[in-house]
Amino acid sequence: MQLSEQEIVGAIRQGNERIFEVVFRKYYQSLCSYANSMLKEIDEAEEIVQNLFSGIWEKRAELEINISLKSYLYRAVHNHCLNRIKHLKIREEYQQYANTYYESSYESVSQSVMKNELEQKIEEAISKLPEQCRIIFRMSRFDELKYHEIAEQLGISPKTVENQIGKALKILRTELAEYLPLMVLLIDGFIRLNIEYWYI
Repeated sequence: MQLSEQEIVGAIRQGNERIFEVVFRKYYQSLCSYANSMLKEIDEAEEIVQNLFSGIWEKRAELEINISLKSYLYRAVHNHCLNRIKHLKIREEYQQYANTYYESSYESVSQSVMKNELEQKIEEAISKLPEQCRIIFRMSRFDELKYHEIAEQLGISPKTVENQIGKALKILRTELAEYLPLMVLLIDGFIRLNIEYWYI
């Protein structure tokens, strides 16, 4: 029997793996091709599509789709690709800045070691966040998305996003408390771009 899109969404929301797999197989290749047309990198395109479907399944109980399923999936892939492009652009701009900065200034070995250690500890602290916290924090702080944009992409409320950001900041402050002196010493460049948000 042919199911309507609302029935399909309802079945996925209730945890019907067979229906979810049918949707995955139906749209996976075309979504990968669409993502690849934007990113020009098939591995990253496939990763974005896989993460999209994983996210849908993990948050299936909260799934709400008010447009056609196909439009929802393509719009989600489009948004994720734009975020990825923005992230790559920011990383490229930082690399250009860093190259110029380090060519024109002297940095002691000890300071370099401390900075690397701090960056590693920051990443370790972020990786310890609960999954939803971590995803939302990265989208906010590294992809520079607004709360309502994150809420729309993840299918949750802006208030939930706000609460999760607050939870992430509280955990990170605790995890990195002993590194506050280093944050003060190394407040230039990459560190400034990431640390300043944690004192909101």
